[in-house]
Amino acid sequence: MESQASEVPVQPPPIASTKVAFANLRKVFYNLLSIAIFVVIWKIILSFVHATYFPTPEGMVKAAVELILKGDLEGYSLAAHVWASFTKVLFGFGVALLMGVSLGMIMGLYPIIYSASKILIEPLRFIPPVGWVPMAIVLLSGFSRFAFIIWLGAFFPIFISVLTSIPKVDPVAKDVVKVYGGKRWQIIKKIVIPSVMPEILAGARISIGAAWMCIVAAEMIAGESTGLGRLILKYADLLMTNEVVAGMVFIGIIGLGCNEVILRIEKYLFKWRTRITL
Repeated sequence: MESQASEVPVQPPPIASTKVAFANLRKVFYNLLSIAIFVVIWKIILSFVHATYFPTPEGMVKAAVELILKGDLEGYSLAAHVWASFTKVLFGFGVALLMGVSLGMIMGLYPIIYSASKILIEPLRFIPPVGWVPMAIVLLSGFSRFAFIIWLGAFFPIFISVLTSIPKVDPVAKDVVKVYGGKRWQIIKKIVIPSVMPEILAGARISIGAAWMCIVAAEMIAGESTGLGRLILKYADLLMTNEVVAGMVFIGIIGLGCNEVILRIEKYLFKWRTRITL
């Protein structure tokens, strides 16, 4: 009887489930309210600004629908633009994440390496990725030039997050492992990596935003046929600002989706945490 009773799944209390559902509905309501307030402010600005090319909410929505259904002026579909930008961002961000975590761990664990290379790393960190676009256009071609620019923009937020978080790892936890005969690699595996994981994901959230900024700027300059940056530039050249804003909105929605994916990963990995970064 006791074994059967222990196998019965524990159901969450109805009151707790109701509170969670209410909290989710409240979040949705507040977000919809924020959008409504933003649109109202936009309309108020329109009542004072009488510029011919100033975008309107209605015009932006109409332009977005036409882009979804018909594509752009050259016949490229919205899906083609999204896919072109997304694949470049995903590849560049993935390489930056792998290299940023690896080099950050190595230089964090062995500070002498960072000290010896600081004279090279820090000046490179402050050069805007867009400043590398002309060099990328001259020396690289096609997909590789965009991957390079995205990597530059996404690498340093992750690298710095990991590098600066390793010295903050609790020394008491490391000493406990040493007392029980743990080796250095066990300390890294059991203590250091779990401790710096929140900082890695925080850096990833920053770097994915930087990656999207870089790809849009690079696509505008490099002259590709497809890509959300190129889509915006096409309509900007024709002073079609509603379509420009629609393209910006699409980028923002995709960026929001990328951010939410990272947050879901964080919540899954750190269920033991009482608070999760919003």
